[in-house]
Amino acid sequence: MEIGIVGKPNVGKSTFFKALTLADAEIANFPFTTIKANIGVGYVRKECACRSLSLECNPKNSVCKEKNRFIPVRVIDVAGLVPGAHEGKGLGNRFLDDLRQADALIHIIDISGRTNERGEVTRGYEPEKDIKFLEEEIDLWFYGILRKNWGRIYNKAKHSHKDLIIELAEQLSGLGINEKQVGEAVKMSGLTESTEWSDSQIKEFATRLRNISKPILIAANKIDLDPGNFETLRERYDMIPVSAEAELALRQAEKSGIISYLPGDKEFKILRDVDERQRRALEFIQNNVLNKYNSTGIQNCINTAVFGLLKQIVVYPVENESKFTDNRGNVLPDAYILPEGSTALDLAYRVHTDIGNKFIGAIDCRTRMKVGKEHRLSDGDIIKVLTGR
Repeated sequence: MEIGIVGKPNVGKSTFFKALTLADAEIANFPFTTIKANIGVGYVRKECACRSLSLECNPKNSVCKEKNRFIPVRVIDVAGLVPGAHEGKGLGNRFLDDLRQADALIHIIDISGRTNERGEVTRGYEPEKDIKFLEEEIDLWFYGILRKNWGRIYNKAKHSHKDLIIELAEQLSGLGINEKQVGEAVKMSGLTESTEWSDSQIKEFATRLRNISKPILIAANKIDLDPGNFETLRERYDMIPVSAEAELALRQAEKSGIISYLPGDKEFKILRDVDERQRRALEFIQNNVLNKYNSTGIQNCINTAVFGLLKQIVVYPVENESKFTDNRGNVLPDAYILPEGSTALDLAYRVHTDIGNKFIGAIDCRTRMKVGKEHRLSDGDIIKVLTGR
């Protein structure tokens, strides 16, 4: 699972990305920290299962702070958002290549309206134009691929008796699109597999498919400069108020030991004496961002993208169902992110292919009940996987 961060120049995308992926000591141990520079690690936040169990946990693949589990996810800094990206203009080819990998997008916009379509400083720009622009670019990208290959896809389905949905999914697999998503888009578009589609129907299908396969969350950045546009647009779009500069300042201050701050919280605690400039900056963040919006919005964005748009859950696999530990005594060592509807067998394969292949059952450690491979997992479940020889 990967979350794409997109946005035109000068809207605060780089600040958002840096605040979200600010490196710390724990990150260095995760397996995907040495990959391409435009890919980082962000954390989703969930109340840790250790709280309800009244235990102290020993995380290995994640971090627990104040009974909150922070679980790493891949975050892609998608480049080259300019008009005509679908035609390769600007860094359009790189933009689309990065976009292929993303399961959901967080679109950073300047909600204050102080950045025009080219990223230049202005006043009174309508941020809704940027929202529509991104959607249209992806729609046109999908449509271009479909239109270019439509004749071959349709003829193969019609004359070779191939399933059109399967053919479409194969053609679009490079975009991270699967058969289920194609089938949903076909149904939502009111189309059938047995009739030739018109150009307008292909465009409608492309839009539906974009909504399903690349859902977009809007980060209304620079909310502290002017909230007026946010109030106007919030009813029509999935939008979160954000101050990336405030979050970056808080995370850097926390890293330096100046404050105690948990990402996503609505307050922080100053730990040592600060100079007048630092004090005024911290007071501004508290009064103009945290008090008004209950957070800087950064943590809310990544959480909403993963748990809201992509409908994921968190599950804890263990080896000792009584002590909730692995074979070395670590309490709740791992937290895995899985799609809603995942089964005990899905978890087994997620832990390791060999464990999935040897699966014979599982134990719900909260109820101590044995469950089968089709048992659907719930958010916060603690599961022991049983294997045979």
